[in-house]
Amino acid sequence: MAATGSGPGVAERLAGRHVLLTGVTGFVGEALLRLLLVEVPDVRVSVLVRPKGSTSAAARVATLLGKPVFSPAVEVAGGVEPLLAARVGVVAGDLSDVPALPDDLDAVVHCAGDVSFDPPVDAAFTTNVVGTRDLLARLREAEERGDGRAVHYVHVSTAYVSGRRSGTVPEGPVAHDVDLEAELAWGLAQRGELERRSRDADRLEAQRRRAEREHGRAGLLTAAAASEAARRQWVKDELVRVGSERARSLGWTDCYTFTKALGERVVEQHARTHPVSVVRPSIIESALASPHPGWIEGFKMAEPLILAYGRGELPEFPAAADTIVDIVPVDHVVATLVAVLAHPPAAGEPAWFHVSSGHRNPLTFRRLYEHVRAYFEAHPFQAGSRGASPLPDWRFPGASAVERLLTTSERAHRVAESVVGRAPRSDRTRDLARRLEQQKQRLEFLRRYLDLYQEYAQADLRFSDERTTALRLSLSAADQERFAFDTAAVDWRVYVEQIHCPAVTAPIRRLDEIRARRARSTPARAGGLRPVPAAEGAGAPGVAAFFDMDGTLLSSNVVETYLWMRLQELSAGERAGELGRVLGRVPGLLRAERRQRGDFLRAVYRDYEGADRAALDRVADELLTDHVLARLSPEAARRIREHRRAGHRTVLITGAVRPLTRPLAPLFDHVEAVDLVVDDRGRCTGHLVSSPLVGESRAAFMQAWAAEHDVDLTASYAYADSHSDLPLLAAVGNPVAVRPDVPLYRHARRQGWSIVDWASPASAGRSLNPAGGRR
Repeated sequence: MAATGSGPGVAERLAGRHVLLTGVTGFVGEALLRLLLVEVPDVRVSVLVRPKGSTSAAARVATLLGKPVFSPAVEVAGGVEPLLAARVGVVAGDLSDVPALPDDLDAVVHCAGDVSFDPPVDAAFTTNVVGTRDLLARLREAEERGDGRAVHYVHVSTAYVSGRRSGTVPEGPVAHDVDLEAELAWGLAQRGELERRSRDADRLEAQRRRAEREHGRAGLLTAAAASEAARRQWVKDELVRVGSERARSLGWTDCYTFTKALGERVVEQHARTHPVSVVRPSIIESALASPHPGWIEGFKMAEPLILAYGRGELPEFPAAADTIVDIVPVDHVVATLVAVLAHPPAAGEPAWFHVSSGHRNPLTFRRLYEHVRAYFEAHPFQAGSRGASPLPDWRFPGASAVERLLTTSERAHRVAESVVGRAPRSDRTRDLARRLEQQKQRLEFLRRYLDLYQEYAQADLRFSDERTTALRLSLSAADQERFAFDTAAVDWRVYVEQIHCPAVTAPIRRLDEIRARRARSTPARAGGLRPVPAAEGAGAPGVAAFFDMDGTLLSSNVVETYLWMRLQELSAGERAGELGRVLGRVPGLLRAERRQRGDFLRAVYRDYEGADRAALDRVADELLTDHVLARLSPEAARRIREHRRAGHRTVLITGAVRPLTRPLAPLFDHVEAVDLVVDDRGRCTGHLVSSPLVGESRAAFMQAWAAEHDVDLTASYAYADSHSDLPLLAAVGNPVAVRPDVPLYRHARRQGWSIVDWASPASAGRSLNPAGGRR
């Protein structure tokens, strides 16, 4: 039978004490604040919280206390405001600029910190080292202003500060000889160093050329923006990479555990003259019992992997089957913190506590896998109409085998992406692009999480928790029940299958059901596009809809529409010759179109030289109207009419010559098309009145037109099919990609733009001579 302590209980020891908490907007901090307010009724709490945007720190805390988990304390106090007034003080500030602290504190619990496993190196040092140092400096200042009593400082760290060692890890300081000041100076300097390196001419040239190859058709400014985005992403990625590599070179798993270990060094210096406790949880997951089983805020370490496995998207994991995965419920962590708060050590005698399960109640990766699999076998995710998602069968082949499998898949995906990117536009190509995009997301997910967790999955560690066990046994029987943190009592089958997995999958299942209901209620023809709200109605000012023509409204292209117009003026023999001549130029025209669409259009329209301009209008009116309208997508026509009924301005922007737009003109309030220069005889010269609107010039036209007609582009719509139309689509608040080419499809998917499939009429022919014989 477990021994129990005597003397004052936890609540009695903390009665009348003033405790400062950091990190209360995070998972552990929130749980700790709740436990103190509910179970320790006579403790007074101050919280260090930063303002966020226009929301004050006090307002953020009031919102936090309005959550259901705080309702017992709120009800006792008579509301959130009375609770704030009586028991919760708000100190507005941040670890990047720690404000003055109250001078009557009895204890501080530092829960805040960068908890990402792959933070930028400068951010990790700033939060986990500099923030801790500054907080302790402000604490000493508060002590001097007060009555001189030393304040008990409780530092929340992580069990994994032990680094890449193996075997049993004792509850005590980590042995290492790293130069704290040198590493701190290096880490904080990395952003400036990498920003400087990112502007190296050779690197900039390579990024610019790559961006121009990918985005040049949309415009050089679009390419420049992509180049600059690539530079910034390189800096961001390098800040993560150099931090990880430096950490591993010194014996830690990642930058997170490295900087947390250096943060402990700062705490050890403070502990020479002050009472200090260091609490090191292992992997913190959902609550076992309090405030209710499965309570969790956000995704932690295991959740993305559990969800991916349930979706059938995690084929293997680089762990040995018998390796321990050390999980602790969050209520055990905060109960330990409260017990530690109530039992401060003497100044100069710091105490370390592991909150872990692997030493006395080990859970191996194989057992975890079996429990997760059992849960999803009983409660599978549904893969649409295909039924339950298939569950991967893990064999635990080892990290090297998993890495080879992932590397091979990544290489095959890059080859497939390259092939599809060069394939002609078609429904099949888009479907392949969609599937490749989904596969890319899965591979990126796997790469990120396998790289991130591989060290933890192979860590042969057992965290001794003898001091934590002794603390628990020193409590009364009532306190051992109220502040429960015996991890040996956790039944892992019950916890994983009946508590944790149901909790982490519940919000995903709700989202799936919402999506399913939306899909059932959305008309098939809408293709997922949000309908124009009826409330906008006729007379709603300031909204326009901009439409591209070729490939968007009509299943046509510039070369084809040129032939529609020009062949009508020629004899049968001349037609054959002209058709042969144009077909011979197609390869060169396609190369020009890939390089610069404006030059391509000029090259095509050179062939109008000598054409009678008035005759082109007659051809369009008399011979091509029925043909053009027959090629108009029915979905496109309906969408244009919806906009007109809603009172929106409709604008056609096309690279086609103006005569060809005449059949569509009644649908639009404004038509912006290519105008041909004519001589004094009314004959076309082969030149254009002004540069054709392509790429960025389309966006510039839209902005000028919108300003002139008092149109709000952020509320407006645009429809286009080509990657060259990125600026047009990006200029509005409601962009829609219509049967897009592969580059536009990929961009639209990444940006979350609407993608629709406006099919051509089944009766539309592909004849280059739709009007038949000569006029």
